[in-house]
Amino acid sequence: MDKNFSRRSVQVVMAMAMAFAPVFLAAQPVEAWPDKPVKLIVPFPPGGPTDTVARIVSTGLQALWKQPVVLDYKPGAGTTLGTNIVAKSPADGYTLGMAITALTINPSLQPGLPYDTKKDLVGVAQVAQAHFGLFAHPSQPFNTMPELIAYAKKNPNSLSFATPGAGTGTHLAGEMLSHMAGIDLLHVPYKGSAPAQQDVIGGRVPLLFDVLFSSMPFVKDNRMKVIALSSPKRAVSNPEIPLIAETVPGFSAVSAIGIIGPAGISPSLLKKISADIGQVVRSTEVVARMQQLGMEPVGSSADQYTVQIRQDIEKWAAIVKTAGIKLE
Repeated sequence: MDKNFSRRSVQVVMAMAMAFAPVFLAAQPVEAWPDKPVKLIVPFPPGGPTDTVARIVSTGLQALWKQPVVLDYKPGAGTTLGTNIVAKSPADGYTLGMAITALTINPSLQPGLPYDTKKDLVGVAQVAQAHFGLFAHPSQPFNTMPELIAYAKKNPNSLSFATPGAGTGTHLAGEMLSHMAGIDLLHVPYKGSAPAQQDVIGGRVPLLFDVLFSSMPFVKDNRMKVIALSSPKRAVSNPEIPLIAETVPGFSAVSAIGIIGPAGISPSLLKKISADIGQVVRSTEVVARMQQLGMEPVGSSADQYTVQIRQDIEKWAAIVKTAGIKLE
C-alpha cells in the first residue's frame, strides 16, 4: 500500500472529524439535557390558580425529563424581582421562569426595570391564557355590552370599575374599553381580587374587571352578573358568555401565562424545551385540569411566544400612554 496515500487518507478522515466535531458537540448536550435539576422561578407568592398551573406543568416536565423541576418562589416588585433573576441566569436552560401579563405591562409602567424585557429574556412557551371578565352588581340597569355602553354615554362619569390593582391587566383592559368604546369609566384599584369583589357585591362599586375563574362563583350564586369577556374568542368553559369584541370590534385583552428564559439559550435547546412543554400542556390530563381552572391551554412554540410578548409590550404601552397611567 502506498504509505503516502495511507497518510493522506488518515489526514482527510481526521480533518473531516474535526470539521464535524462542533456539530456533534453542539447536538450532544441537547440530547442529554437535562442531566441535573431544573429551576423554575415563580415571581409571585404560592397559592392561587396561576401557581397551580406552575405546579401542574412542573410535575409533567419532571416526569418527562426524569429530573427534578424545582419551583423557586421569588415574589416582589410586581414580578420584576423573580423575572430579574431569570434574566441574569446562565443561558443553559437550567433556570426558567413563570410569566404572567405583568411581564409585558411592566416595561411601560416601570421604566427603571433592572433588565431589558426584549433583549435579556426570551419566550420559551405560552402555557395558557386566562379570560378577563367584566362583571356588574345585579342591580345595575344593563345586562349586555351595548346596554352598558349606551348607559355610560347617557350618564357620563357615572360608572366606575374595580380591579385587583393599578397597572394590572384588568386595569388596562378597563382603560382600553373606555378608549375604544368612547365612554368614561373611573378606575378604583384594590389590593387583590377579594376586596374588589366584596365592594362590587356590596354595591359600592358598579363594575368589576377580574379574571373569569376568580369571580364566576359569585355569578353562580347571583351576587354578581357577568356582562362579557375581554378575550378575542369565547371561553371553552363558558361559551355562553359574549365578548366585548362582539360589540367593540378589535377589543382583546387576556391574561397570558407562560414560561420564559434568559436570552442566549441555543436555538436547538430552546426548541426542545418548548416542544416538551407543549407535550405536557396538550396532554389530556393537563387540558382537563386547566379547563377546570377556567383557563385555555396553549403550548405555543418559543418563536410564537416571543413574538406575542413583543406585540403585547407595544399594545399595553399604547394603552398606558393614552390613559396616562402612572404608578404611585
